[in-house]
Parts: sequence; C-alpha cells; structure tokens
Amino acid sequence: MKSFQYVIKDELGLHARPAGMLAKQAKNYESEITITKNDKTVVCTKLMAMMGMCVKKGDTVTVAVNGADEDTAFDDIKKFFEENL
Repeated sequence: MKSFQYVIKDELGLHARPAGMLAKQAKNYESEITITKNDKTVVCTKLMAMMGMCVKKGDTVTVAVNGADEDTAFDDIKKFFEENL
C-alpha cells in the first residue's frame, strides 16, 4: 500500500466536478483508491460518498492506493490531485 497526504488548494474544495473526475480516473485501476479526512474513509469510485465528506480548501486528506497496479495508480492519482485540487 502506498499513500500520501495532500492539502486541498481548490477554492471550492472537493466539489462535484473534480470529485467526478477523480471517481472516473479511479475506475481505471485494479487497485482500490481511498481518501480519508479525519476519521472518515471512502473509496474514490464512490462519487456521492466523496462529496459527503465535505472536503474544503485547506483540509488535509490522506489518499491510499492498494492493489496490483498501485505504483502506476499512485503516480497518476497524486498527479491528479496536484493538477486539479
């Protein structure tokens, strides 16, 4: 399992557009990708669950990738966060 922490920089936080893009990208991998804020963890393929976390600008989230293609998925998802959130 690989993970990283990220501070959300987007003014609107993890809102519908980037959450939808993240869910779509997460479905491209065999690995399970999760996002954690405080004590709540959700799978990134679950759009409504991610939006229900109410991630706002300045919040720190932990993203974890676990599975057969975790190296590729980790690099791609980390890049996604840096470019979109």
